[in-house]
Amino acid sequence: MKKIAVLTSGGDAPGMNAAVRAVVRKAIFEKLEVAGVYNGYQGLIEGRMELLQLGSVGDIIQRGGTMLRSARCPEFKTVEGRKKALDQLESNGIEGLVIIGGDGSFRGALELTALGFPCVCVPATIDNDINGTQFTIGFDTALNTVIDAIDKIRDTATSHERTFIIEVMGRNAGHLALWAGLAGGAETVLIPEEKYEIPAIVDRLKSGTDRGKKHSIIIVAEGVMSANELAELLLQQGIETRVSVLGHIQRGGSPSARDRVIASQYGARAVEMLKEGRGGVAIGIRNHQVIDYNLIDVFEKSDVMDIAMYKLSKELSI
Repeated sequence: MKKIAVLTSGGDAPGMNAAVRAVVRKAIFEKLEVAGVYNGYQGLIEGRMELLQLGSVGDIIQRGGTMLRSARCPEFKTVEGRKKALDQLESNGIEGLVIIGGDGSFRGALELTALGFPCVCVPATIDNDINGTQFTIGFDTALNTVIDAIDKIRDTATSHERTFIIEVMGRNAGHLALWAGLAGGAETVLIPEEKYEIPAIVDRLKSGTDRGKKHSIIIVAEGVMSANELAELLLQQGIETRVSVLGHIQRGGSPSARDRVIASQYGARAVEMLKEGRGGVAIGIRNHQVIDYNLIDVFEKSDVMDIAMYKLSKELSI
């Protein structure tokens, strides 16, 4: 293999730039040419790519977002669109592709793999919902962003003796909500993976009030319902709340040290896989060790939630 390419796709995540940097510099170290594909799969179909050099990825390890940018691409979901992408790869002499992104990005890689093109996926999403890896790039940074917001909101909640509902991202997974709830000392955490009952939430809030508690924090994952919907349900039970929807602030910002390190490890490992002639694999981390595994496993097995952590959050918030 002499020439590879790298693209970022889906929602941006802090650390994507660190992963791109690692891919480029590891490839050059291994005497490979590396092209950067701009605007994800859309850019791949349109042939928007250029050769990257060491200087092309200088001073980006600390930047959030993605220098290669990202875009939605309905065309890639069609057979014709995927064939156009494959034609662009072949006409540009590219023999392997590193795809940095989340679930949708991985599905695109699976389609290219089915066409016989070697793809290696690097998990980058603040949702941390990619099966096979314990941590995705961007999760740690987003978590710390949420924690910072919770700490600030708690100051106001305490001053005004109020209950606040904080809505966090996560798509259909509750990892971000659960970790933030436990780390932020939230009284209630609602995640898609566990059932909830409004009366039980009300009882918990009233119990706290009865023992003299002046404020409460509720964390709700967007996959459960919106914070405004939950506020309406609680109001029907006589509980007045204030709502904060953190939104896209969770995706931005300079990546944490942890995200920079795992992004560098993942990106370098991806290049190693392609150099060995391996495709159809994903990179991840388990028990502090960087691993690779079959891409199909991401979709044939379910993402696992740490229910023990959920139980702990409830026990510590009594």
